[in-house]
Amino acid sequence: MKGDPRRRDLAAYPWSLTLETRFADMDVNRHLNNVAIARFFEETRIRFNWGLIARNELSQRPHYLVAHVAVDYLGEGGYPDPVTMTYAVGHIGTSSFRCLMGMFQNGGCIALCDSVLVHRGPAGPSPLPAELRTRLEAFPLAG
Repeated sequence: MKGDPRRRDLAAYPWSLTLETRFADMDVNRHLNNVAIARFFEETRIRFNWGLIARNELSQRPHYLVAHVAVDYLGEGGYPDPVTMTYAVGHIGTSSFRCLMGMFQNGGCIALCDSVLVHRGPAGPSPLPAELRTRLEAFPLAG
């Protein structure tokens, strides 16, 4: 994921939000710690997905589970500066999709995260609903 230069470009992401850092997010070196960074990515993923579902209520509320998370730490983040969290949708498969997230602070990209989310039906993985697929297609990484 680090190899694609678009991933380090804030403008390439179609969705973003700003989150405040907390004193408790620091490690002994006064950097944002890896657990805090994972928490910021989780918060971003959840807020995006809740917003995606809440807009114009879907006929069926999709249920998906996180199947994979990978984080690349690219730089040091610090407290008390806020972070800008970004989100784009990468590959969309039959029953899963990959979300591409970035973490930016003071003009630089300090971390990247890829997550795979699997749509779940009553008996396990199931195809993504057409309505959800259409909404996801509206959030590609630019460029």
